[in-house]
Amino acid sequence: MDEQALLGLNPNADADFRQRALAYFEQLKISQDAWQVCAEALAQSIYSDDHIKFFCFQVLEHQIKFKYSELTEVQQQLIRETLITWLQAQMLNPQPEKTFIRNKAAQVFALLFVTEYLTKWPKFFFDILSVVDLNPRGVDMYLRILMAVDAELVDRDVVHTSEASYYFTEARRNTLLKDTMREQCIPSLVESWYQILQNYQYNNSELTCQCLEVVGAYVSWIDLSLIANERFINMLLGHMSVEVLREEACDCLFEIVNKGMDPIDKTKLVESLCQVLQSAGLFSIDQEDDVDFLARFSKLVNGMGQALIASWTKLIKSGDMKSAQDTLQAIEAKVSLMLQLLIHEDDDISSNIIGFCYDYLHILKQLSALSDQQKANVEAIMLAVMKKLTYDEEYNFENEGEDEAMFVEYRKQLKLLLDRLAQVSPELLLASVRRVFNTTLENWQTTRFMEVEVAIRLLYMLAEALPVSHGAHFSGDVTKATALQDMMRTLVTSGVSAYQHTSVTLEFFETVVRYEKFFAVEPQHIPTVLMAFLDHRGLRHTSPKVRSRTAYLFSRFVKSLNKQMNPFIEDVLNRIQDLLELSPPENGYQALLSSDDQLFIYETAGVLIVNSEYSAERKQALMRNLLTPLMEKFKVLLEKLMMAQDEDRQMALADCLNHAVGFASRTSKAFSNKQTVKQCGCSEVYLDCLQTFLPALSCPLQKEVLRSGVRTFLHRMIICLEEEVLPFIPSASEHMLKDCEAKDLQEFIPLINQITAKFKTQVSPFLQQMFMPLLRAIFEVLLLPAEDNDQSAALEKQMLRRSYFAFLQTVTGSGMSEVIANQGAENVERVLFTVIQGAVDYPDPIAQKTCFIILSKLVELWGGKDGPAGFADFVYKHIVPACFLAPLKQTFDLADAQTVLALSECAVTLKTIHLKRGPECIQYLQQEYLPSLQVAPEIIQEFCQALQQPDAKVFKNYLKV
Repeated sequence: MDEQALLGLNPNADADFRQRALAYFEQLKISQDAWQVCAEALAQSIYSDDHIKFFCFQVLEHQIKFKYSELTEVQQQLIRETLITWLQAQMLNPQPEKTFIRNKAAQVFALLFVTEYLTKWPKFFFDILSVVDLNPRGVDMYLRILMAVDAELVDRDVVHTSEASYYFTEARRNTLLKDTMREQCIPSLVESWYQILQNYQYNNSELTCQCLEVVGAYVSWIDLSLIANERFINMLLGHMSVEVLREEACDCLFEIVNKGMDPIDKTKLVESLCQVLQSAGLFSIDQEDDVDFLARFSKLVNGMGQALIASWTKLIKSGDMKSAQDTLQAIEAKVSLMLQLLIHEDDDISSNIIGFCYDYLHILKQLSALSDQQKANVEAIMLAVMKKLTYDEEYNFENEGEDEAMFVEYRKQLKLLLDRLAQVSPELLLASVRRVFNTTLENWQTTRFMEVEVAIRLLYMLAEALPVSHGAHFSGDVTKATALQDMMRTLVTSGVSAYQHTSVTLEFFETVVRYEKFFAVEPQHIPTVLMAFLDHRGLRHTSPKVRSRTAYLFSRFVKSLNKQMNPFIEDVLNRIQDLLELSPPENGYQALLSSDDQLFIYETAGVLIVNSEYSAERKQALMRNLLTPLMEKFKVLLEKLMMAQDEDRQMALADCLNHAVGFASRTSKAFSNKQTVKQCGCSEVYLDCLQTFLPALSCPLQKEVLRSGVRTFLHRMIICLEEEVLPFIPSASEHMLKDCEAKDLQEFIPLINQITAKFKTQVSPFLQQMFMPLLRAIFEVLLLPAEDNDQSAALEKQMLRRSYFAFLQTVTGSGMSEVIANQGAENVERVLFTVIQGAVDYPDPIAQKTCFIILSKLVELWGGKDGPAGFADFVYKHIVPACFLAPLKQTFDLADAQTVLALSECAVTLKTIHLKRGPECIQYLQQEYLPSLQVAPEIIQEFCQALQQPDAKVFKNYLKV
């Protein structure tokens, strides 16, 4: 071997050596006999370096995986002998191999097993067993090989291949291997496991745990009676009392319990296990116990509980009420243990039992009446959930990491339990929450933050646990409405919003917004809550996280209560004045809110003004007060940008300008069909904004940022100002088409589509004027050369092509085909050819579908006897062939949903041609076009008959087939 290249296998080698080693590996993979060198090196222990040994196994692995069939019988025999020789050496070596080498060797054995077991090496396991006997190092390898074989045959995590056909072949092979193993060797393997466990359980915990892992893995697909019998189960239960073995024994028992079997037998099995575990004292949980073991034990109890519930469900379905009742008793007997685990202070232990708990509540939901004990169980689960929802002291609110994320996930599981509790006993849940809530809020000043937070959180969670339509929690059921109303009143009058902890503050605001309908019932509390939003408790809180979330919640609160906000509008607008300031890009200035948060404040200001009961003049004045500072700041900043030299400075200014435009855009979201810009007298203010912002389009610096902002504003103004915006469109378009790139065009076209679809013939002169300049800009970008492997450039072009066709679709679909027709014969022809090309040549079904929609629309408009000169000729020479050439392309894949839609539009095009041209079209297909494609006469006949059917669906289905 190339000793120099092998030096690069060491992880500490420098990059050049490592590169050389990689290249050498690739070279050996291709080489015919390199594997023999590696086999010899392993069999004769030539190298002592671990990385080289690993490397040799990798070369062998590649040979077996990809090139095994190329080997002769003798060479295949050599590989088998190499592995057995290596295995024999393991028991004599002074030191065991490193774990990573043993694992790699086991993988190679497993690969050889799946390749040869059914044909050349049926004694695979017996040969290995005869070599290893009970030698600890040999047993270690044997168990690793068993795990690797299981991973090859069963492991759900192994993504074998994405190709379905190959995957099914592999699945079939694996089934055959498992069937053969069950017949030929599984009983012997199980016997070997028993011997290993018996031999090593007291003196080699590592091997015992490994063996237990093997039993747990294989139990899912071998005959359960081989394992679920007295001698095995007794040994496993014995391991449950041995500290170093009990975690693996737990997992092994879990797999046994999880195995599908007859419901009555399953109940018996679980019950016999439980009796022994209980008599061993495992059912009394001590908080001080080893948490790792308890987490596994909790998973086992969860498995047993869910297994019993699955049995109960099957027995009920089959009508065996006596056995179902026995199984239900068995389930009930586990509830106190389940509760001990659910309430455990370690969340992993608690989380592992939630499945059982959830399913148990599902049973109770199905029972017609609950016994006193069952009611007590429901209450105990409820108290456990309430306790476990509570944050612990260690939770880091300022810097949430992995532990915090896990607790958030755990809380979601508890929420599901709470929702299920509400289905079983809504009255009990409401009463329990009310008790906890009232007790806590009476003394909130002296109560720890986590308890106050959870009390408010429970009130918040009731909204989803006790669902109503449209948030009508305060009408209907009197008991419930009264309870919720009382709690909400307590929440807003208790002063708890002043609690000095972010979690409590946020929970307060979230709950107030969730139950906004409360303020329609008791509007006297609105000022109190508004003040909380506006002062140091909300938008001026010391925590940026609280300020940010409050900005969003404040906007929701105001929107939902717009009818009740009238008395407070001017006061609120005055109080948020400083929060509306545009943060200048000067260094060191730290604004209270980020620009994203300010969007919500601007939207809120807009909503307050527009929904107020003021006159149009007053609304206009308030809107002008809101937007004038933005316009003034914009002009100043744009001048600064024109002068700025430094690129960072330019970027900061452009961002700031963009924010100004964004804020103005956001205020316009307050208008609706009922309250239009015109009715509120605000058109003039927004037209002023347009005039202020449009000059940014001609700024040569930071074009992308500025254009994007102004474009968004134009989109909004087309909706809000309607035809008043039209005078601004031509010059804006002209600027946006100057030196633009694919992305600019792609984003500009939707704006033109919006104008075209909305104003139709009103913008016809403008469209006719800018049609060819826009197309020229598009073609110019599409014809730019790009690198063959530049994926992003190819994708940008594809998206632009789609946008271009969408534009043509909008023009033709808005009844404005004259815009195209008036571009002169040469240009019209060019446009039509691009559509034909889009329908046939590009393997993009989304674009193809659009192109066929355009073609059928043009045929509908121009395809009659009075259509433009030469168009009928174009139909027969180009559109008809396109309808056949596109589906015949290799890339036209009917397994793809978009392609099916494209084919459907293709059918519509042919139907439209027949509709407009009548018998002439059929004659052309029968006598000229289809014969030229060498189509058989009977198929031509069939095709034309389908095309002439009055129902379009008939022809679409025919085309698909």
